[in-house]
Amino acid sequence: MTRAWPGVPADLAGLRVVLVHDWLTGMRGGEKVLEAFGRIFPQAPIYTLLHRPGMVSPAIESHPIHTSMIQKLPRAADYYRYYLPLFPRAMERLELPACDLVLSSSHCVAKGVRPPQGARHVSYLHTPMRYIWDMYHEYFGPGRGGLARWAMPLVRGRLQRWDVATCHRVDHFVANSAHVAERIARHYQRTATVIHPPVDIGRFAPSDQVEDYYLVVSALVPYKRVELAVQACTATGRRLKVVGVGPLYDQLKAMAGDRVEFLGWQDDQAVAELYSRARALLFPGEEDFGITPLESMAAGRPVVALGRGGALETVVGLDDPAGRPPTGVFFERQEAEDLAAAMDRLEAAADAFEPAALVRRAARFSGQVFLDRVCKYLSEVANG
Repeated sequence: MTRAWPGVPADLAGLRVVLVHDWLTGMRGGEKVLEAFGRIFPQAPIYTLLHRPGMVSPAIESHPIHTSMIQKLPRAADYYRYYLPLFPRAMERLELPACDLVLSSSHCVAKGVRPPQGARHVSYLHTPMRYIWDMYHEYFGPGRGGLARWAMPLVRGRLQRWDVATCHRVDHFVANSAHVAERIARHYQRTATVIHPPVDIGRFAPSDQVEDYYLVVSALVPYKRVELAVQACTATGRRLKVVGVGPLYDQLKAMAGDRVEFLGWQDDQAVAELYSRARALLFPGEEDFGITPLESMAAGRPVVALGRGGALETVVGLDDPAGRPPTGVFFERQEAEDLAAAMDRLEAAADAFEPAALVRRAARFSGQVFLDRVCKYLSEVANG
């Protein structure tokens, strides 16, 4: 069973709670949030579309896990994303037990679950479904998406209508960033409280031995725009280490120069070491929030980030208007030459990035801060 967090208020400890998550197929930012919810409510069952045993943390798997009809479909464990048109119905057919609170962690359809009668529903939204809204063309535009590119226009409108129509099933929205709160307002006409997700800063520490390479830690999927980092470093002869796996692996490797190294999946200890020795992390995609810049800062290393999305809430640029110590450099256009120019600026201002200041900045987003804020918020909800 999940080890309960000792700071849970008494008014929450007595609640009957059900946790809902889209799918359990790996440990990324959304699953870290679910894991934290499990520490607040260690007795809560988890309802989800699909579960691949062994692919999420023991803490999550210590909860009773209930899956949907998607679990039984052919080859769903590997190709579940192809069943996207069925996700809304599968989520709606989950029969939740009687409870006081439904707490969903959603980036796809979990927010559309049907709460049992009398239960309040708080939905922590990582984003409205990005592949039917803001990033549709990044996923399914020219050169993207394969067969799915031809199928998505047939189902996109239906998914959008369902996504908007099910907003009434949520009593309170929580967004993982102000960037996502703006999307919630735009697509759903609802307000959201912003609580940034947790970062496990205890895994990281600065190193005295910084090496001459840049780092990318990312899934190798289209919207992450890892190709910009590969192109910029190949064109300028800079060393780049890429940690991650995904469908674009072969394509990215084919365009890379001999100073770009693909490391595939790495365990937590290896990733922490890579962060601490890198010149800087490259973060070329537009993210809803973005955990990796904060992990890099926790390791005492700065970030070169696209100046959009969640990075604007975590990274402090050079010449900050508020006079805060810088933790990175922004670039404005998603072009390889703009990223390369930002790396030039970072190298010219290398002495401005003080590891201790970067660590302090990351600490503002720690797991402890997240648990404190979530408990305070849920107590307010529970007490009306």
